[in-house]
Amino acid sequence: MHKVEITGVDTSKLKTLTSDEMIELLLLVKEGNLKAREKMIQGNLKLVLSVLKRFNDKKESLDDLFQVGCIGLMKAIDNFDLSHNVKFSTYACPMIIGEIRRHLRDNGAIRVSRNYKDIAYKAIAFKDKYISEKHHEPSINEISEAIGAEAVDIILALEAIQDTISMSTPIYDNGGDVIELEDQISDSNDLFDEFLKNNMIKEAFKRLSNREKTIIYDRYYLDKTQMEIANELCISQAQVSRLEKNALKEMYDYMK
Repeated sequence: MHKVEITGVDTSKLKTLTSDEMIELLLLVKEGNLKAREKMIQGNLKLVLSVLKRFNDKKESLDDLFQVGCIGLMKAIDNFDLSHNVKFSTYACPMIIGEIRRHLRDNGAIRVSRNYKDIAYKAIAFKDKYISEKHHEPSINEISEAIGAEAVDIILALEAIQDTISMSTPIYDNGGDVIELEDQISDSNDLFDEFLKNNMIKEAFKRLSNREKTIIYDRYYLDKTQMEIANELCISQAQVSRLEKNALKEMYDYMK
């Protein structure tokens, strides 16, 4: 294995544990054996590294992401239930990914598609101008008609940018007037509620499993490919395709 220096760890010398070794160590961990826990951590650092490859396009310190990933690994070790009869890596991988994604989200590093950014900025700019002229907020349908975007896309775009842009980032400048996201955030939730009150999408979406919700969100809100999602969820592209089709069919069947 190629040597990589991360937080003082020579990854070329990391040990890989066998399934039997993991089971033995996990049993000891459940008994409170700290040495066994440390061996489990050291024996699964390569798993953290494999997950990091899925985030190599992020402008974040590799050391920072590695440490965050290790937190996810430790949570997986502490919470793994041997009675569920699943491989430790199958359980740990989503835990590591989730920890890293939360870190990226909290630090504004989750990617949002350019199209959604454009829609969100146009919607915010129109709403700000509308309020200044008419002294009340426009409806979602008025925004939709004004900027030429579907209501659902406006809602999703506003929701998507909340976690990805600094609250004080200037997001629109027209004639010297700068709009800041912190002035708009609470309103997007109101628009979301307004839109879903008379729409079956909310109920259809709620019926999906957590994994299906993640796939639909990533595919249609963040414009990710099936392969990108497969890598993040540690499953095959074919599984993502099947889950996506099943989720869409379930939503369609509920709404028709």
